[in-house]
Amino acid sequence: MIGPSDIEAAWRLIRPHVRRTPAIELLAGALGVSSPLALKLESLQLSGSFKGRGAFHKLLASKVPVAGIIAASGGNHGVAAAYAARALGHKAEIFVPTIASPAKVARLRSYGAVVHQIGAVYAEARAASEKRAAETGALIVPAYEDEVVFAGAGSVALEFAEQAAFDTLLVAVGGGGLIAGCAAAIGATTRIVAVETEGTPTLHEARRAGHPVDVKISGIAADALGASRIGVPNFEIAQKLVRDSVLVSDAAVCAAQRALWEELRVIAEPAGATGLAALMAGAYRPAPGERVATLVCGANTEPGSVV
Repeated sequence: MIGPSDIEAAWRLIRPHVRRTPAIELLAGALGVSSPLALKLESLQLSGSFKGRGAFHKLLASKVPVAGIIAASGGNHGVAAAYAARALGHKAEIFVPTIASPAKVARLRSYGAVVHQIGAVYAEARAASEKRAAETGALIVPAYEDEVVFAGAGSVALEFAEQAAFDTLLVAVGGGGLIAGCAAAIGATTRIVAVETEGTPTLHEARRAGHPVDVKISGIAADALGASRIGVPNFEIAQKLVRDSVLVSDAAVCAAQRALWEELRVIAEPAGATGLAALMAGAYRPAPGERVATLVCGANTEPGSVV
């Protein structure tokens, strides 16, 4: 199991290639949250989400063949992998399900990747990508079930901890790469809380069963949080270091997206607003004096869908 030293090493490797994103500290009452709140705008990361950190780490820490890289994604990971491949001079093929947002597909193509839209859900796109990688010899860049990838993702927690003081960090969960990385980085000293939508409860159901299980995916965040099963190494870290898991409704996520735009002029995709939604809707209630924080982890959406 990886730990803080692994995350620190990943951060040193990727630091020249990623953006140090800003953090905002808000007074109690802002955005409808009763306690003081720190937000990290990872939505301003290169490629539009935290995924750039993991993608760069995987490519920099691996020997990439002439065939380049292949990734399967609900959208954000593919965008990040395509961006990192272009930046480092590699070919990229990206497989996404048909539910991937048009904004993310357009961005993939803008980075020069060959895009395949296959299957109704991420799992089907992933199976197609693995078949293609076996044919071409390209390097697979997993979306989340890879310690090299989520070590890179976890660098966001180390960076955030330098910028703001907080007792609790709320993290949106899809396949579990971001929360595994954040928990490995700071979970020994910080309360890590998982937040998922009611339609994408992979970690919630795994915690209830005691092991990863398949779940039916639906709802507003299905493209970004749409893994149908949490990754095994991700779950192992979550079992040890994630203190709590809460669910939020699609309506709560939409309300958080609107609040971010109306009060801060910050655009967030549904996954990016999920942590804030838990605070605004009361799914997570901070104790008196508790300092809370969350990541606005992605912004790859159509502006009109928020405003």
